[in-house]
Amino acid sequence: MKNARDNQLSDRRTASADAKSALLKAYRAAQATAAPARAERQAERALVAAAREERRAERERVKTEEQARIAAEEAALQAEAQAAALAETHARESAEKARVARVIEDEAERKAARDLRYANRKARRA
Repeated sequence: MKNARDNQLSDRRTASADAKSALLKAYRAAQATAAPARAERQAERALVAAAREERRAERERVKTEEQARIAAEEAALQAEAQAAALAETHARESAEKARVARVIEDEAERKAARDLRYANRKARRA
């Protein structure tokens, strides 16, 4: 026979309550013994999280510095390009002005030669 005693409802209830209280006592005892280890693990996790945050902040700082350096280089290159374009424009304008001046001088020389020929022809007729 499994259980010789007659199990009444009240007996089963008390047995269940005793089992639950034993489980609760075991759980509380396990929690009390695990508390220092848990606190230690939490402290470790906090240190790891702080180190991770520090590394992330360092990466952000390096990234920001790199972006600033690249922006400065781009600004310098753009300034150089603008200066070169401006110099090229000035050179082109001065070359155009010099060409126009030569054309005007050549035209003036041709006119002077034509006027001289005209004056010589008038002088021969007179």
